[in-house]
Amino acid sequence: MKKRIVVVGSLNMDIIISTDRLPKIGETILGNEVNYLPGGKGANQAVSIARLGGDVTMIGAVGQDEFGKSLLEQMDQNQVNTAFIDQVEDVKTGIADIFHVNHDNCIVVVPGANFTLTPEKITPEMEQLIAQSDVLLTQLEIPLETVQKVLEIANKHNVKTILNPAPAQTLPAELLHLVDYLTPNETEFALLAEHTFTTNDELAKLMEEWEATYNQTLIVTLGEQGSAYLKESKLVITPAEKVEVVDTTGAGDSFNGALAVGIAEEKSLPEMIAFATKVAARAVTKFGAQDGMPHVADLD
Repeated sequence: MKKRIVVVGSLNMDIIISTDRLPKIGETILGNEVNYLPGGKGANQAVSIARLGGDVTMIGAVGQDEFGKSLLEQMDQNQVNTAFIDQVEDVKTGIADIFHVNHDNCIVVVPGANFTLTPEKITPEMEQLIAQSDVLLTQLEIPLETVQKVLEIANKHNVKTILNPAPAQTLPAELLHLVDYLTPNETEFALLAEHTFTTNDELAKLMEEWEATYNQTLIVTLGEQGSAYLKESKLVITPAEKVEVVDTTGAGDSFNGALAVGIAEEKSLPEMIAFATKVAARAVTKFGAQDGMPHVADLD
């Protein structure tokens, strides 16, 4: 029987502009092409879970516009349960403008309907859904108060929680104490820890202090270097596979989706991180966040 995973988060239409360089302030340049692809950190992670064989339901919100319809169709096609995605009147679906430059990217997100998912929108039915799940995964492209509420619900019902703290922002201790697995990248962890690091020793020290404070498992993703975690206070880096990078947009989301599947399947920490790191490496070999998410068969 499949373990149940709930994702609470954002759905965006990604407007991807490929260009040789970014314009300077006040400058207009010609781009190479534009693509409209389904995205949003929450939706990306839900698709990743579904493609890896997880039983996943998403809680979120879209507008009643063409972008919203397209996003719901994409979720349905990927076998994500959309029964708890609200279709909001008079608010546009969230978008992400992604500038794709030399196989890397920078992103501007306009939340739109995602920010209508306030704590009051978390219904008793949604609480029951979370209570009956094995893992809750959430991020920071929805109101922080809602993130806090769903983590509280999961904590109350002894459901394992993952927080992907992106986009980067400082977080209250009260919220952090509700998290079982925290998955920042290097930039996000430096912001949360209020301390930069340049060596593995410095990273290990910060991670050890963090885990002691918040009593959680900390996994720091390191881009092309892989991901880091602590084992008996020693830093362990799981290296990323060497692949031909096409688009890094969905790398972190695929990692978090795979991690949720690993936790639901009760893999050991090294096993689940190795699995998630492998999935993330496959995700960057294709263009588009969700289109690049690998299926189980792609990992063989």
